[in-house]
Amino acid sequence: APSLDPLPHLHTTLRKRPPAGDDAAQRVAETLMRAFRALQREPHLADAMVRALTFADRSVSPEVDTVSRLTTAIILDAMGLEHPTPEQLSAVRVIEHTWHSALITWLSGRASIAQVKIDIETVCRLIDLTAEPGRN
Repeated sequence: APSLDPLPHLHTTLRKRPPAGDDAAQRVAETLMRAFRALQREPHLADAMVRALTFADRSVSPEVDTVSRLTTAIILDAMGLEHPTPEQLSAVRVIEHTWHSALITWLSGRASIAQVKIDIETVCRLIDLTAEPGRN
C-alpha cells in the first residue's frame, strides 16, 4: 500500500512559505492549491491519501485521522486562526470535504486542475461568511 509518510513534510513545506492573499479565504485557497500541486508531483502520496479517505474500513482509521488532522491544520494555519469558532470549524470541515472529493475526482480523471481551483476558491469563501464581526 502507498505510504502517507511524506504528508507531515508537505505540511512543513507549506508553513515555510505562508500564502500571500489579502484575506483568509484567498490564503486558504492558495495553500490548498499548493498542496494539490505538491500531490500532483507525488502521485503515490495522492493515491495513499485517497485510499485512506475512501476506505470505511476501521483498520485504516489512524491514516484517515492523520490525513484529516493535517488537512485541518493546513487550513487553520492559512486562516491564521488559533481559536476558531464552531462556525469556522464547520467551514473548515466543508472545505476539507471539498478538497478531498476534488482530489478524488481529479485523480480519477473526472475534473481538470482548473475546475478544482474554481471549486476550492468557491468553497473557501465560506471562511469570509463565518468571520467574526469586527475581524476579517
